[in-house]
Amino acid sequence: MKRKPTTTGDSVVPKEMLERARQEAISGRPRSGSKCVVCGSPVAPFSSEDLCWVCRRLKISAWREVDQQMPAQE
Repeated sequence: MKRKPTTTGDSVVPKEMLERARQEAISGRPRSGSKCVVCGSPVAPFSSEDLCWVCRRLKISAWREVDQQMPAQE
């Protein structure tokens, strides 16, 4: 015997916000009007720091380089 699916009308996130997020994910466009704080290119859709994908990648590479150099200085 299967249980009947329960439907709840209560949602934590408003429907308008869910629909807007769904449309942005489908279209693959970055947030409208957002520019990279370093170079001014469009912001990467997955960036929370307002960086384009190139500047974000450079930042990550710089962190790795610093981590690798730390033991050599000690």
